[in-house]
Amino acid sequence: MTALKQYQRIEATGLWRSSPDEQRREVVVSIGEATLTISDFNDRALTHWSLAALERQNPGSFPAIFNPDGDPDETLELAESEKTMLEAIDRLQRAIDRSRPHPGRLRWFSVAGVVAAVLAVLLLWLPGALQNHVVSVVPEVKRQDIGDEILKRIERVSGRACASLEAQASLDRLAKRTGVRQIIILPAGVQDSLSLPGGTVLLNRALVEDHEDPAVAAGYVIAERARIAAQDPLDDVLDRTGASSAFRLLTTGGLTPEIVDSYTEQVLSEPRPSLTDEALLAVFAQAALPSTPYAFARDVTGETVLGLIEADPMAGRTLEQVLPDRDWVQLQNICSE
Repeated sequence: MTALKQYQRIEATGLWRSSPDEQRREVVVSIGEATLTISDFNDRALTHWSLAALERQNPGSFPAIFNPDGDPDETLELAESEKTMLEAIDRLQRAIDRSRPHPGRLRWFSVAGVVAAVLAVLLLWLPGALQNHVVSVVPEVKRQDIGDEILKRIERVSGRACASLEAQASLDRLAKRTGVRQIIILPAGVQDSLSLPGGTVLLNRALVEDHEDPAVAAGYVIAERARIAAQDPLDDVLDRTGASSAFRLLTTGGLTPEIVDSYTEQVLSEPRPSLTDEALLAVFAQAALPSTPYAFARDVTGETVLGLIEADPMAGRTLEQVLPDRDWVQLQNICSE
């Protein structure tokens, strides 16, 4: 059998000499499974060459001259007419070369693998790690500054925030009752509510004007608190505007107007992130506020908010008034003055 499965036997005639001092002699060359056998015409083997150690001295030229690896003095010449034998040797040499180890190629693959791993770290891990670091180190004063910048951009769309001397004290009481730094009422712009970096919660005027119970407005503030617990508002800003925003904030201490505009456009046009009933109810319970008024404000039928109604943490309890009636009336008129 030969090393090439499609051939039972491959033979050719050639000229062989064992050393430069010897005369070339005509021989029969045959390929076995692992060796090239050189025999005389009486079928007596003269030598065996390992196919893996076979070298050609003159690639592309004829007659083809071969020698065993490491011994260029012993040669075998095959004429161009011995195409079957030459093609078989060529195929075997290519196959053997592919099977040999290639240290340079292995090094290249190793280097490429290391580079790919480093790039993967830079592209996948580093942006998130940088963003988390920035969110953790930005001081509260800077957060408030960023929140104020975003509010100014929103006011271009919504109009100036509603304000009156009489209602401000009521608004401050509502903020204290719901556990946020400040609440601002906007005449338009935000769909319902929005939390900004620095502890500011924005409410649409409809939440105070269209409901008789201040627990509705308080409920929307509580919902924003639950969203803040799920994701820091500054983290949301950096999420929406890309890794370059985190890098700029870290290195310069601020965000460009373009970054703020981009965030504002996105956050005002998209619905607020949904929350699970469990997350909402936990914050309602912490604030000792009922979830039922908020639930019915979201869905007057109660069908889609049944969990917030049935599991109201304040159900059956004596409720502390969210705001005195006088304060609530003043707050309802904050955008009318």
